[in-house]
Amino acid sequence: MPEITLLGWFHTAMGIIALVSGGLALAAYKEITLQTRTGQIYLATTLITAATALGIFQRGEFGPGHALAVMTLLALAVGTVAATTKLFGKLSRYVQAVSYSATLLFHCIPAVTDGLLRLPVGDPILTSIEDPILKMCYLGLLVLFLVGVSLQLRWIYRQPGQ
Repeated sequence: MPEITLLGWFHTAMGIIALVSGGLALAAYKEITLQTRTGQIYLATTLITAATALGIFQRGEFGPGHALAVMTLLALAVGTVAATTKLFGKLSRYVQAVSYSATLLFHCIPAVTDGLLRLPVGDPILTSIEDPILKMCYLGLLVLFLVGVSLQLRWIYRQPGQ
């Protein structure tokens, strides 16, 4: 695994702040929104993390991390449009919830990948991106996302005025 650059360290720090604030927002409010401080921190650090990911080229070319960054930026844009306009009508809050939660999934994929391929330092848990354990982790993240979003959507549906 290549050494982490200064941009990589900044990107990682912002990503950790995003993951923690996103988890706190979901735990406290059951959704990530622009109306809460934790949601605002999450969304800002997610934007920074995705933007800085586009400047990191470990293999010298556009890779899966860059694709996730683009998907994150698109999900942020869709979620923010849903949160600030009525473009999606009565579905706006649902679109916002799915979009912002998807960004959390997009954070977790490289976090798990880099964590397992880099830690512990000197003797990482995994040595190859092709390891079947990594694929199982991705499947677990997808299942967790689908269950979490389903619960979120049900909770939003049950809110007065929805």
